[in-house]
Amino acid sequence: MAEEAISHEELAELVRRTEEATSAFMRGDMDRYLALTPHARGFTLMNPFGGPPARYEDRTESLRAAASYFKAGEAKLEVAETHVWDDTVVLVMIERQHGEVGGLPDQDWPLRVTQIYRRDGPDWLLVHRHADPLVHAVGLEQAAALARG
Repeated sequence: MAEEAISHEELAELVRRTEEATSAFMRGDMDRYLALTPHARGFTLMNPFGGPPARYEDRTESLRAAASYFKAGEAKLEVAETHVWDDTVVLVMIERQHGEVGGLPDQDWPLRVTQIYRRDGPDWLLVHRHADPLVHAVGLEQAAALARG
């Protein structure tokens, strides 16, 4: 039998760190976020505000530039599914979060999120993140309007 790619304890720690990092992000504490979530070179992001995927060789400066956009937030994760094989972990989650985003008053910002990690030595690097605000179901007409832009 092959050795487990990640132990239950390591997976629980990865989820815990991801939740702490998400809260740091929602507070605009990007240095803490980056300390908890190392990103792989070539990291891709499908932003919850839409648009084409973005690719980053180093995401540090773009995150620090966005720090003032997020304030006074926190997050809790609901892990819907985990997939693990070899040196890859996929977390499928709902981020239940709130905060002041872009100057708007504090409000809920729940997101559906998929994050993919790759092991690099002892670390798990974030390779890809896809987030969208469609936590609540929408009807066909609303989905069609979103699809049309």
